[in-house]
Amino acid sequence: MRKLKLGSRPARSAAALAVGILMVTGLSATSAGAASSSAGAAPELGVRFYPDGNGQCDGPTNPPERWVGAADWTTPIRLDTDNRAGGCQLAFGLYDPSNSLAGLTATYTWEAEPGSDDTQCQNGGTKTIPIKPFKTFGDPIRVDTDGRAGWCNLTFTLAGRSDIVLDVQWYGDGGYDASDQCKNYRPTGTWQTVYEGNSVTVGDDTDGRAGGCYLSLRLNRQF
Repeated sequence: MRKLKLGSRPARSAAALAVGILMVTGLSATSAGAASSSAGAAPELGVRFYPDGNGQCDGPTNPPERWVGAADWTTPIRLDTDNRAGGCQLAFGLYDPSNSLAGLTATYTWEAEPGSDDTQCQNGGTKTIPIKPFKTFGDPIRVDTDGRAGWCNLTFTLAGRSDIVLDVQWYGDGGYDASDQCKNYRPTGTWQTVYEGNSVTVGDDTDGRAGGCYLSLRLNRQF
């Protein structure tokens, strides 16, 4: 068997060794810093909202994805679909880099009010709000209410954690009776709260009549 001779490989210079050490320690510090900042990061609530036709979906549609920290309200979006072509795509997500929402399940359900024309409530059913250490959204619902009979209901639910709540603001434009188009609305500046065992449903009946409905959400923790 051939023996390897000590010193058969050229020795690295002191400068090269120093560079190598700096690279390793620098990468380690960067990785540790990223892990540390991620571990302490608060959850964020995201809304994805954009039109797929004429401008009937007002709010933060460019870019269509907006995220806010826990305890902050999402930027209000405005639903005002009518007989113009197209509708609005809407989805929600929860970013949880530090796993502080472990055990929580969140959903949103999009369905027609009984007796209504369900073609206004497209891609309906119950969707899971994903709770992930990266930013992503659940399956979108499509809002396309107009003069067809009835309206669509959007229901939020939480389960698995009694200390986490979701506040829901649902209100109409000023100058008309919001109850006509924004079912189960509350006056501006007030809200309803979703918690384990208590869902909240809001109804969208926007059409050619004046005005629209605003939706804003806030993830919170009750102590």
